[in-house]
Amino acid sequence: MLKSHLKLALKVLRRRPFFTAVSLVGIGLTLLVLTVTTAVFDHVFAPYPPEVRQARTLLLSFTELSGDQVRSRSWPGYRFLDSLGRGLPGVERMSIASQASSAFSYLNGSRVRSYLKRTDGEFWRILAFDFVEGAPYGEEEVSRGSSVAVINQTTRDRFFGGGPALGRSLELDGRSYRVVGVVRDVPFLRLVPFADVWAPLTAQPGDGWRRELLGDMMGILLARSPADFPAIRAEFASRLSGMDLSGTPYKTAYARPQSLLDTVFEIMRVDRSAIGILAVLFFGFLALPVINLVNLNVSRALERASEIGVRRAFGASRRNLVAQFVLENVVLTLIGGLLAFAATELAMRVLTASALVPYGDFHVNLRIFGWALAFAVTFGVLSGAWPAWRLSRLHPVDALRGSLR
Repeated sequence: MLKSHLKLALKVLRRRPFFTAVSLVGIGLTLLVLTVTTAVFDHVFAPYPPEVRQARTLLLSFTELSGDQVRSRSWPGYRFLDSLGRGLPGVERMSIASQASSAFSYLNGSRVRSYLKRTDGEFWRILAFDFVEGAPYGEEEVSRGSSVAVINQTTRDRFFGGGPALGRSLELDGRSYRVVGVVRDVPFLRLVPFADVWAPLTAQPGDGWRRELLGDMMGILLARSPADFPAIRAEFASRLSGMDLSGTPYKTAYARPQSLLDTVFEIMRVDRSAIGILAVLFFGFLALPVINLVNLNVSRALERASEIGVRRAFGASRRNLVAQFVLENVVLTLIGGLLAFAATELAMRVLTASALVPYGDFHVNLRIFGWALAFAVTFGVLSGAWPAWRLSRLHPVDALRGSLR
């Protein structure tokens, strides 16, 4: 039965090439946008190296301190994270790292900007960087404040001509760092691990950063299991409520261990109500081509009324007719989906080559293919269900007369 339905569906699609082409263009463009969006989302949030333990990771990012006449919202400082984040129950490891900030060098008379991130030794145990030379610095180098650094491949190529970098010196903001490791480039959109150069937190002048409640730091908590998240958050909230803010203009503090996704929403200042609005707009965008395809399918039905009448007269059930029309539409959207998937691969290569996103390596994988397939099938079923139901309810006599009323 399925084989005969499939043969008929392919013949119907060849019957009116113009309608089929118009439908494929609309379907392909819609699925292209959806698949490209999914691919970018995957690039930012999927568990790629070095963030292979993302499912067990919580971040301590934005912090808000409030007083009678003052209110400050920022990334936390070292003192805040060190006093509240250490030894939380269920946390296997904790790291404190700075945001990637600009640092400058002079190379052949030109000013060169690099992104520098300062970290502790635990940073390298939580994140699984791919080292092509050397190894990370550890707690010993951090405790001594050693001027050592790990650099990415692009920085090695830029400063050392692609040759071995271990043991060589790199100057950033007037300070010399000895290279102890080289890692593969991390895409710019990877908030937690991204940088060009990583150096110890302690390898900076002065120690005022140790006393800051607000600053440019981030706490990275690796839990034993996602099941420990509620206990971690509860204990952190308890510590926060009893935090000593004497000597400061603040009376209350707010922060919460949260996922990477929630942290990105914080950066974008997107709350859950705004997410709901975005979801409505997304499905509205999806609904427009579905409605257009429904109208095209109804138009197709005008020329098939007599065929429906004959099939009904010879005993075809409504269920068989609905299955046939939905299958035809799913076949059409799957063809459009394959075209969109091929176009997505091309778009990803163009985006990668454009260097619009530094170190971006956009590509299509099986996970994205699965989403594209789900989009296509859902699109096909949604846009084919109403015309199929309407056609199946035609009285055989009305259908033979060519009437759809």
